[in-house]
Formats: sequence, C-alpha cells, structure tokens
Amino acid sequence: MSDIEQRNIALLIDSDNASPSGIDPVLTVLAELGQVNIRRAYGNWRKTSLKGWIDLMHRYGIEPQQQFDMTKGKNATDMKMTIDAMDLLYRGRVHGFGIMSSDSDFMPLAMRIRQDGLPVYGFGGAKTPEAFRQACTRFIDVNALIKAEKDTPKEGGPSKASNVLDQDLLDLLFDAYAASKRDDKGYANLSEVGQRAGNRSSFDTRNYGFARLTDLIETIPNFSVERRGNGQSFVKRLR
Repeated sequence: MSDIEQRNIALLIDSDNASPSGIDPVLTVLAELGQVNIRRAYGNWRKTSLKGWIDLMHRYGIEPQQQFDMTKGKNATDMKMTIDAMDLLYRGRVHGFGIMSSDSDFMPLAMRIRQDGLPVYGFGGAKTPEAFRQACTRFIDVNALIKAEKDTPKEGGPSKASNVLDQDLLDLLFDAYAASKRDDKGYANLSEVGQRAGNRSSFDTRNYGFARLTDLIETIPNFSVERRGNGQSFVKRLR
C-alpha cells in the first residue's frame, strides 16, 4: 500500500451550504490526499431542503450529524463542524481535511488546520467569499468540477476551459514563472511553477475546467510548453 493510500482524510460537509450533486467529483479530488475514511454531513435533518443529502447518506457512507436550529434564522452547524474538526486534529489520526461549504465562517478553521501542517481542500460555489478561498490549501469550485467531469471526452482527453482566463490568473502564473528557476533556453519546470502559484493562493486548475496544469497552460498563448524525455513538462513565457 502506498503512502497516499495510508493517509486518513476527513470530509466535513456543511449541508446547508453545499450541493449534494458535487459529492462524486469531490471524493475523486480528495483521493489525491488519501482515503476519505471520515465522511460527515452536518445539518438539521428536519429541513426538507436537505432531502438531497439524506438520499445519499447510505450510498456514500456519509455519517449524518444532527444539529437543531437553536434560534430562528440561525443554526449551530458551523460550530458543531468546527468542534469536530478540532477533535479530529488533536487526535492526530487525520492527515488532511476536505470542507464542503461556501460559508466564510470556516476561514479560521481552515487557517488553524493549516498551521498544523495539514492540507485543507475547500469545495464551494463561485460566490464563496475570498477569505475562505484563500484560507484553504486549495479551493475548488464544485460547479466547475461537475461541468469538467461532464465535458471530459470518453477517451480521456483534456476538457475545454469552463471559465474565461482572467488577468488575475495570468498575473499569478507570470509571477510564478518569474520566480522559478529557468534553464539557458528560458524554460522553467512546470511543477515548480505550479507549486509557487499554489503557495501564493488557493489556485487550482480544476476551477478552469482542466484536470492538469499542463492542459491549462497549453491554452494560454503567452506560454510555450515543452515535454521532455524524462516525462516532465517545462514552460517558457513568450510575451
């Protein structure tokens, strides 16, 4: 069994702020970190709006966590999720977390987990506040994940970009390239470029409809990609 397969990953779901239709691609992404052995969904299961999640509990081995709404218009789900996450963290048996929510209230939790050196993948919608996005090791737009999964050709080729490549993304990639070590031809190792981009933000290629950074870079005319004999990809900025 590989090191990744031995890693224990916890997925905590804020059912009020997460779509059940994203559970398949979310679990696929979290496989990068290890086995998602802990799967918990939090909410007041008396609510009819959560029926979509209830129908998936047995199918995906998700453990429902009941939390009643103590005050009208508010719920204690966020607090319950945070307490459970800290319990898991201090037991020392979890090697990474996934948080399905679009709620910025989980920003402090994500930051605290990362301070212990554990990765935190956030999964939410396009309108998720920037504070929570940047607090995560990686933040991934669930709707983009679902669309990319549907658009991926059956033969396994790369899908087309689902979002327009904006200037902020280009600036991030330009800066990451500039900070990376380059050879005498001006090419930088794409893995290093991706790592530098990820260290500065919650950047993830799946938000743009691509499974790999190589596929994304190849669509940007500002870069040239060169694949070498060792199986690694190198990138050079053209303009």
